[in-house]
Amino acid sequence: MSLPSSANALVALAAEGGEHGGEHASLSPYLTGGGALFALLLLLWITTRFNRDR
Repeated sequence: MSLPSSANALVALAAEGGEHGGEHASLSPYLTGGGALFALLLLLWITTRFNRDR
């Protein structure tokens, strides 16, 4: 595959994805952010439990 044909394929793929807004319908930003916050708070809690040396 040559460079011009690769570029044409990428442009066609990008144009096809742009029709849908670039967002996946099942991914909610609030759910993703809430899940990440929960995971980080859980890791913080686990870290503080293991860090008790007194």
